[in-house]
Amino acid sequence: MKILLPFLFILLAFCLVQAENLQPVLDMSHKELQTGTEYFILPYNVSYGGGLSLAATRGKTCPLEVVLHVERYDDQIPVTFHPANTKDGVVLESTDLNIKFKTKTNCVKSTIMKVDNYDRSRKRYYLTVGGVEGNPGYKTIKNWFKIEKYNDNYKLMYCPTICEFCKVVCKNVGAYDDVYDDTIPYSVFALKAEPQMVMFRKA
Repeated sequence: MKILLPFLFILLAFCLVQAENLQPVLDMSHKELQTGTEYFILPYNVSYGGGLSLAATRGKTCPLEVVLHVERYDDQIPVTFHPANTKDGVVLESTDLNIKFKTKTNCVKSTIMKVDNYDRSRKRYYLTVGGVEGNPGYKTIKNWFKIEKYNDNYKLMYCPTICEFCKVVCKNVGAYDDVYDDTIPYSVFALKAEPQMVMFRKA
């Protein structure tokens, strides 16, 4: 016990230092992202296309999936960020948060982004909406994402730490260049090894 207690104190101190060192996420104007404020999530290379939106894909009407329009800029939908634990209303890097699309759909009332069930035919986990806001725990494990620093940019990642005993597969959020509509080509967001670099612009 005499050996174990100092180790626990050191571990606790390390965790506290790690928490204190978390940096705020910055938008394109180098201002801190604020919880509950509307932002557009844009690809780092803006010439690639517009911001994130929702669309019916894979031959299904619902649920709507998270997409990135390649050619259109007018269909982007703003989002708000809702961390599990917030500090002074600022969104911090590497912390669990809900991402909520500020729109209404005919599919579900909730527009909280979540990981969909595994698509065996395409061998992917796509991102849809319909998640639960808040209430961190194993029942909402698919609804929590993180904003991570990636080189000098940012990326979205699925690796929730809100549930200590839950086993999750940590993966980046990336874009697949699938075209499901000949008139409106877009990339579909799913869990992927290679991340989609993103930036944030206040709506």
